[in-house]
Amino acid sequence: MNEPVEELPFFVYGTLRPGEYNHDRFLRGRTAAEEPARLTGALLYDGPGYPYLVRGAGQVAGELISAAPGRYEALVAVLDRLEHGYERQVCEVVRTRDGASVRAWVYVAASAVRLGEPIAGGDWLSRRPLRDARLPDAPLPGAPRTP
Repeated sequence: MNEPVEELPFFVYGTLRPGEYNHDRFLRGRTAAEEPARLTGALLYDGPGYPYLVRGAGQVAGELISAAPGRYEALVAVLDRLEHGYERQVCEVVRTRDGASVRAWVYVAASAVRLGEPIAGGDWLSRRPLRDARLPDAPLPGAPRTP
């Protein structure tokens, strides 16, 4: 049995950001609010089609995502499966519109992950040439495969 998860917003910084491929696949219809935010004390690295966030002396741009009413448990479940290889941690995130500090869940790369090149400025969207690249439609880890 899974233990209850504190209902905090999520800070997303890569393919889950609005307009990006995984946002449409996994967040559409499951969110109540999406607003620009930044995480200080973190760095962003290139990965195989998606970024890795690690703690460090930098800043990462992203969005603060709040679950739609009644959708929190389902959202946590889908994000935990999608973010295999990451550790969900509580971090203080700064909401851009008012500078408020907000506690949020952040998926941080596990220590065993092989990091790619640093992403200058900590903004995944700055990589515009690859932004519209599509990942193969593969099931989530542990999901049943269909023929």
